[in-house]
Amino acid sequence: MTATARIASDRPVATLINVFTVPAERQQELIDLLAHATETTMKHQPGFLCANFHASHDGERVINYAQWESEAHYRAMLANPEARVHMDQAATIATDVQPRLFHVASHHPRP
Repeated sequence: MTATARIASDRPVATLINVFTVPAERQQELIDLLAHATETTMKHQPGFLCANFHASHDGERVINYAQWESEAHYRAMLANPEARVHMDQAATIATDVQPRLFHVASHHPRP
C-alpha cells in the first residue's frame, strides 16, 4: 500500500516537521541523502506513512514533512540504529536541525 500525505484534523497521525538549516551549496546533497535514507530505511520502519522534502528558494532550508501512524512508531524509529546512521549523516550537512512532532489542529481545504 502506498501512502501519501493527507492532511486532516480527524486523522490521528503523528506529523514530523523537521527544519534543516543548510549551506545553500549543500541543499541538494541533503535532499539526496534524506531521499536515499527514506527509500532504503525509513519506509521499511513500522508505522511509516510518507515523507516529503521541501527546498527553500534561497537554498538555506530543507523541510522534511513526514507522517507516522503514531508517536510511538516515530519514537521506535529514533531508537533504531540503522535509522540513526542516516540522521547522524544529515546532521553533518546541516548547521541546525529542528525536528518537532505535530498534530493537525485545523484544516481548511478548498471546496
